[in-house]
Amino acid sequence: MNHRNFIFLLFVFISFIADEFYNPIAMKNYLDLIQQTFDFPTKEFSVRNNELYFHDFNTMDLVRKYGTPLKISYLPVITDKIKSAKRLFNNAFKKYNYEGDYMYCYCTKSSHFKFVLEKVLDAGAQIETSSAYDIEIIRSLYRSKLIDKQTTILCNGFKRESYMRGISDLINDGFENVIPILDNMQEYYFYKQHIKKPYKMGIRIASDEEPNFDFYTSRLGIRYSDITRFYVEVIKQDELVQLKMLHFFINSGIRDTAYYWSELSKFIYKYCELKKICDTLDTVDIGGGFPIRTSLAYEYDTKYMVEQIIENIQWVCKKNFVKTPNLTTEFGSYTVGESGATFFSIINQKLQNDKELWYMIDGSFITHLPDTWGKNQKFIMLPLNYWDKEYQQVHLGGLTCDSDDYYNSEVHSTHVFLPVLEQGAEPLVIGFFHTGAYQESLGGVGGIQHCLIPAARHVIIDLDNDDNIITELFSEEQPPDQMLKILGYK
Repeated sequence: MNHRNFIFLLFVFISFIADEFYNPIAMKNYLDLIQQTFDFPTKEFSVRNNELYFHDFNTMDLVRKYGTPLKISYLPVITDKIKSAKRLFNNAFKKYNYEGDYMYCYCTKSSHFKFVLEKVLDAGAQIETSSAYDIEIIRSLYRSKLIDKQTTILCNGFKRESYMRGISDLINDGFENVIPILDNMQEYYFYKQHIKKPYKMGIRIASDEEPNFDFYTSRLGIRYSDITRFYVEVIKQDELVQLKMLHFFINSGIRDTAYYWSELSKFIYKYCELKKICDTLDTVDIGGGFPIRTSLAYEYDTKYMVEQIIENIQWVCKKNFVKTPNLTTEFGSYTVGESGATFFSIINQKLQNDKELWYMIDGSFITHLPDTWGKNQKFIMLPLNYWDKEYQQVHLGGLTCDSDDYYNSEVHSTHVFLPVLEQGAEPLVIGFFHTGAYQESLGGVGGIQHCLIPAARHVIIDLDNDDNIITELFSEEQPPDQMLKILGYK
């Protein structure tokens, strides 16, 4: 035996011994893995009898009743989020003796479902819109007596004529707090021509993007250098218009970074400059941007960020001898994101080579969780059952024939670990949690999806007056007849 062969055999022998005496799969079950990796259980997650509970209800009970793939919306979270943000801002106001009011708005584009808007409005939030069809939703909410003509409705976005016409009609019909937020100066002239009553207006400022972004200035809003002149020469001369609000938003959201604080300060300096010549201006809207939990290892100090925002605004205003403004936020994902979850069953496993094991789900990431495919978004992913079983590294594959229909890493790790499958046993079910924002909008509910994968069954979960769990089937799995009609076969 030559030297090279001896070294190779020695390596094989050492590897065999290591596998026999140090095999983490053989030493731990899935519950051990999670408890040793995270601070678990958490506020919303716990394990009982080796099955996962989400906000104290057994997720497997839902699966056994409704099957998979399954989307759920746990509505009490929406109320909790709104109340929490209101409490944080109001406490910060008291702490810093901040003079002004706080208003919580929900941006409908995060989730347009009526059951979401009902919860949002019941919690005392106002509304932010972004399209012409939003105006039809406003009309429907009014007919249902869920809002009245005093409800604040902020109308944002770049607006086509149908959207601007809908805004104008609302104001002409007596909706007193519909506030169009100008995205460009040309938009103003449409309202001047079509709105016949006194009304309030806001201006969105075009913020500078992060240094690593593809472009320097946001495509949305009016340039800093144009705003004061536009107000003095145009808006101030219009007797029907009151400029009430300046709107600020950056794509990276509200983060504790030098970039965010610099942009916020620049925005407040502009507010102070304009306030000195515009008595009616009294509100700043800092947009949305609070993140949601996408990992059990999530860390974000919301209380600290709120207090820093208040302190920064107050400091700039005091320096400029300007009264502090009322404050508005437009939280979308923060409001509804953590209310949602999506469940799949593992229907097969495939070992494609000596180390890549695939678990195949009974759905599609492209169809059911498009953010994971289009944006590489990560969510909290946990099994719903078999927490007492050994675990292994896997890749998750969707049903479509697209090579991108997969999920193979977590936000906290480069790998996915799940319990080992057992032949003939109840299927392993996995859940993606905090998926309540944007997935239905991006996936197109009731539309045509890749490989004609149907939209999942959807269940709403709420609490009754005695805090007992109640469930309601909101929609069945998308039927073939609906798809065939869209495609022209019926």
